[in-house]
Amino acid sequence: MDDQGDGGKIIDRPVLRQNEPDLPASAPHERIVTVARELFCRDGIHATGIDRILAEASASKMTLYARFGSKDGLLREVLQQEGAEWRRNFFAAVTAGPGAPLGQVIAAIAAMFDSGRFYGCAFMNAIGEHTKGAAWLRDLAAEHHRQILAFLERHAVAAGYAEPALLARQLLLLVDGTVAALMVSGDPAVLKIAERNLSAVLSHTPGG
Repeated sequence: MDDQGDGGKIIDRPVLRQNEPDLPASAPHERIVTVARELFCRDGIHATGIDRILAEASASKMTLYARFGSKDGLLREVLQQEGAEWRRNFFAAVTAGPGAPLGQVIAAIAAMFDSGRFYGCAFMNAIGEHTKGAAWLRDLAAEHHRQILAFLERHAVAAGYAEPALLARQLLLLVDGTVAALMVSGDPAVLKIAERNLSAVLSHTPGG
Protein backbone atom coordinates (compact mmCIF):
# COMPACT_ATOMS: atom_id res chain seq x y z
CA MET A 1 0.00 0.00 0.00
CA ASP A 2 1.34 3.51 -0.87
CA ASP A 3 1.19 6.39 1.63
CA GLN A 4 1.66 10.09 1.03
CA GLY A 5 4.82 11.36 2.68
CA ASP A 6 6.01 14.91 3.23
CA GLY A 7 5.43 17.04 0.18
CA GLY A 8 3.07 14.51 -1.36
CA LYS A 9 5.85 12.06 -2.24
CA ILE A 10 4.71 8.46 -2.63
CA ILE A 11 6.32 6.13 -0.10
CA ASP A 12 6.20 2.37 -0.67
CA ARG A 13 5.12 0.43 2.39
CA PRO A 14 5.90 -3.31 2.43
CA VAL A 15 2.71 -5.35 2.47
CA LEU A 16 2.54 -8.13 5.04
CA ARG A 17 1.67 -11.50 3.54
CA GLN A 18 0.93 -14.93 4.87
CA ASN A 19 4.01 -17.07 5.55
CA GLU A 20 6.36 -14.11 5.68
CA PRO A 21 9.50 -15.15 7.58
CA ASP A 22 9.79 -14.09 11.21
CA LEU A 23 12.78 -11.79 11.42
CA PRO A 24 14.71 -12.05 14.66
CA ALA A 25 16.81 -9.21 15.99
CA SER A 26 19.71 -10.27 13.78
CA ALA A 27 22.35 -8.55 11.69
CA PRO A 28 21.04 -6.78 8.56
CA HIS A 29 22.80 -9.16 6.15
CA GLU A 30 21.19 -12.13 7.92
CA ARG A 31 17.77 -10.51 7.60
CA ILE A 32 18.41 -9.96 3.90
CA VAL A 33 19.14 -13.65 3.38
CA THR A 34 16.13 -14.75 5.45
CA VAL A 35 13.77 -12.57 3.42
CA ALA A 36 15.41 -13.46 0.10
CA ARG A 37 15.13 -17.19 0.81
CA GLU A 38 11.39 -16.90 1.29
CA LEU A 39 10.71 -14.53 -1.59
CA PHE A 40 13.00 -16.17 -4.15
CA CYS A 41 11.65 -19.64 -3.39
CA ARG A 42 7.99 -18.69 -3.05
CA ASP A 43 7.51 -15.89 -5.57
CA GLY A 44 10.41 -16.39 -7.98
CA ILE A 45 13.83 -14.83 -8.44
CA HIS A 46 13.03 -12.48 -11.31
CA ALA A 47 9.69 -11.52 -9.75
CA THR A 48 11.47 -10.39 -6.59
CA GLY A 49 13.31 -7.11 -6.80
CA ILE A 50 16.15 -5.97 -4.58
CA ASP A 51 14.12 -3.03 -3.29
CA ARG A 52 11.39 -5.35 -2.04
CA ILE A 53 13.90 -7.56 -0.24
CA LEU A 54 15.54 -4.56 1.42
CA ALA A 55 12.21 -3.06 2.47
CA GLU A 56 11.04 -6.29 4.11
CA ALA A 57 14.44 -6.90 5.70
CA SER A 58 14.76 -3.29 6.92
CA ALA A 59 18.24 -3.18 5.42
CA SER A 60 20.19 -0.89 3.09
CA LYS A 61 21.56 -1.35 -0.41
CA MET A 62 25.00 -0.60 0.98
CA THR A 63 24.73 -3.67 3.24
CA LEU A 64 23.54 -5.91 0.42
CA TYR A 65 26.18 -4.92 -2.10
CA ALA A 66 29.00 -4.83 0.47
CA ARG A 67 28.13 -8.32 1.67
CA PHE A 68 26.95 -10.09 -1.50
CA GLY A 69 28.14 -7.91 -4.39
CA SER A 70 25.03 -8.39 -6.54
CA LYS A 71 21.66 -10.07 -6.73
CA ASP A 72 23.39 -13.17 -8.11
CA GLY A 73 25.74 -13.12 -5.13
CA LEU A 74 22.72 -13.03 -2.83
CA LEU A 75 21.12 -15.85 -4.81
CA ARG A 76 24.27 -17.95 -4.37
CA GLU A 77 24.02 -17.56 -0.59
CA VAL A 78 20.29 -18.34 -0.68
CA LEU A 79 20.86 -21.54 -2.66
CA GLN A 80 23.67 -22.67 -0.39
CA GLN A 81 21.48 -22.20 2.68
CA GLU A 82 18.43 -23.77 1.03
CA GLY A 83 20.49 -26.76 -0.08
CA ALA A 84 22.05 -27.26 3.34
CA GLU A 85 18.67 -27.11 5.08
CA TRP A 86 17.05 -29.44 2.53
CA ARG A 87 19.80 -32.03 2.93
CA ARG A 88 19.72 -31.76 6.72
CA ASN A 89 15.96 -32.33 6.81
CA PHE A 90 16.04 -35.09 4.19
CA PHE A 91 18.91 -37.00 5.80
CA ALA A 92 17.31 -36.76 9.25
CA ALA A 93 13.92 -37.97 8.00
CA VAL A 94 15.43 -40.89 6.07
CA THR A 95 17.43 -42.14 9.05
CA ALA A 96 14.78 -41.47 11.70
CA GLY A 97 11.95 -43.45 10.10
CA PRO A 98 11.03 -47.05 10.88
CA GLY A 99 12.65 -49.78 8.83
CA ALA A 100 15.53 -49.58 6.38
CA PRO A 101 16.64 -45.99 5.64
CA LEU A 102 16.39 -46.25 1.84
CA GLY A 103 12.78 -47.33 2.21
CA GLN A 104 12.05 -43.93 3.82
CA VAL A 105 13.14 -41.80 0.88
CA ILE A 106 9.64 -40.88 -0.30
CA ALA A 107 8.33 -40.56 3.25
CA ALA A 108 11.02 -37.92 3.77
CA ILE A 109 9.75 -36.01 0.72
CA ALA A 110 6.19 -36.34 2.02
CA ALA A 111 7.24 -34.72 5.31
CA MET A 112 8.63 -31.75 3.40
CA PHE A 113 5.51 -31.51 1.26
CA ASP A 114 3.36 -31.39 4.41
CA SER A 115 5.59 -28.87 6.19
CA GLY A 116 3.79 -25.76 4.93
CA ARG A 117 6.90 -24.51 3.14
CA PHE A 118 7.22 -26.56 -0.03
CA TYR A 119 8.30 -24.68 -3.15
CA GLY A 120 9.89 -27.53 -5.10
CA CYS A 121 13.65 -27.66 -5.62
CA ALA A 122 15.40 -24.31 -5.22
CA PHE A 123 18.12 -25.37 -7.66
CA MET A 124 15.72 -26.53 -10.39
CA ASN A 125 13.70 -23.35 -9.97
CA ALA A 126 16.79 -21.13 -10.19
CA ILE A 127 18.16 -22.89 -13.28
CA GLY A 128 14.71 -22.67 -14.86
CA GLU A 129 14.73 -18.88 -14.43
CA HIS A 130 18.25 -18.30 -15.73
CA THR A 131 20.20 -18.72 -18.94
CA LYS A 132 20.88 -22.42 -19.30
CA GLY A 133 24.56 -21.69 -19.77
CA ALA A 134 24.92 -20.24 -16.25
CA ALA A 135 27.69 -22.59 -15.13
CA TRP A 136 27.81 -21.30 -11.55
CA LEU A 137 24.20 -22.35 -10.99
CA ARG A 138 24.83 -25.80 -12.44
CA ASP A 139 27.92 -26.14 -10.25
CA LEU A 140 25.88 -25.38 -7.13
CA ALA A 141 23.20 -27.87 -8.17
CA ALA A 142 25.82 -30.51 -8.97
CA GLU A 143 27.41 -30.13 -5.53
CA HIS A 144 23.98 -30.48 -3.91
CA HIS A 145 23.44 -33.69 -5.90
CA ARG A 146 26.89 -35.03 -5.04
CA GLN A 147 26.18 -34.78 -1.35
CA ILE A 148 22.80 -36.51 -1.70
CA LEU A 149 24.32 -39.25 -3.86
CA ALA A 150 27.07 -39.85 -1.30
CA PHE A 151 24.47 -40.18 1.47
CA LEU A 152 22.31 -42.59 -0.54
CA GLU A 153 25.29 -44.65 -1.64
CA ARG A 154 26.54 -45.05 1.95
CA HIS A 155 23.18 -46.46 2.96
CA ALA A 156 23.06 -48.69 -0.11
CA VAL A 157 26.48 -50.11 0.82
CA ALA A 158 25.37 -50.63 4.43
CA ALA A 159 22.26 -52.47 3.24
CA GLY A 160 24.34 -54.80 1.07
CA TYR A 161 23.11 -53.79 -2.38
CA ALA A 162 25.31 -55.11 -5.19
CA GLU A 163 25.53 -51.83 -7.15
CA PRO A 164 25.25 -49.05 -4.55
CA ALA A 165 26.39 -46.22 -6.84
CA LEU A 166 23.83 -47.13 -9.50
CA LEU A 167 21.08 -47.50 -6.90
CA ALA A 168 21.93 -44.09 -5.44
CA ARG A 169 21.52 -42.52 -8.87
CA GLN A 170 18.20 -44.28 -9.41
CA LEU A 171 16.94 -43.04 -6.07
CA LEU A 172 18.12 -39.48 -6.71
CA LEU A 173 16.28 -39.50 -10.03
CA LEU A 174 13.15 -40.67 -8.20
CA VAL A 175 13.58 -37.93 -5.60
CA ASP A 176 14.03 -35.20 -8.21
CA GLY A 177 11.06 -36.41 -10.23
CA THR A 178 8.82 -36.61 -7.17
CA VAL A 179 9.77 -33.12 -6.00
CA ALA A 180 9.20 -31.67 -9.47
CA ALA A 181 5.83 -33.41 -9.89
CA LEU A 182 4.67 -32.21 -6.47
CA MET A 183 5.76 -28.65 -7.23
CA VAL A 184 3.94 -28.58 -10.56
CA SER A 185 0.76 -30.40 -9.54
CA GLY A 186 0.46 -29.94 -5.79
CA ASP A 187 -1.22 -33.36 -5.85
CA PRO A 188 -0.37 -35.65 -2.90
CA ALA A 189 -1.31 -38.65 -5.06
CA VAL A 190 2.15 -38.21 -6.59
CA LEU A 191 3.57 -39.56 -3.34
CA LYS A 192 1.61 -42.82 -3.61
CA ILE A 193 2.94 -43.43 -7.12
CA ALA A 194 6.46 -42.54 -5.99
CA GLU A 195 6.21 -45.02 -3.10
CA ARG A 196 5.31 -47.78 -5.55
CA ASN A 197 8.21 -46.80 -7.78
CA LEU A 198 10.56 -46.84 -4.78
CA SER A 199 9.40 -50.32 -3.78
CA ALA A 200 9.90 -51.55 -7.34
CA VAL A 201 13.43 -50.14 -7.56
CA LEU A 202 14.51 -51.59 -4.22
CA SER A 203 12.92 -55.00 -4.79
CA HIS A 204 14.49 -55.41 -8.23
CA THR A 205 17.99 -54.37 -7.16
CA PRO A 206 20.34 -57.27 -6.34
CA GLY A 207 21.37 -57.58 -2.71
CA GLY A 208 19.75 -55.66 0.08
